[in-house]
Amino acid sequence: MTATPVTSPAQLDYGLNTLSGRITRSAECRIGLEPVENDPFCFAIRVPPPLPEDLEQTKTLVVRVEGRRLQGTVRRCERLEDDSLRLEVEPD
Repeated sequence: MTATPVTSPAQLDYGLNTLSGRITRSAECRIGLEPVENDPFCFAIRVPPPLPEDLEQTKTLVVRVEGRRLQGTVRRCERLEDDSLRLEVEPD
């Protein structure tokens, strides 16, 4: 996977587990796609602030960016020094 600049506009659909069941939220934001070191099958997205609501708690993710549709299960979520969020995703 080739990295895309953080300025790439994207549509995110992300799933959250709540006490009342599973809910899906959608947001339009700018992201960057990145490869995951030592794992050629997974991908990562970096989302700069402002972050979509509850994105840090997401369990599943569907990303539409630059004509591509990527989806999978979030394996790791990390807040970076610049307050952006990096999500590592294992494709379905």
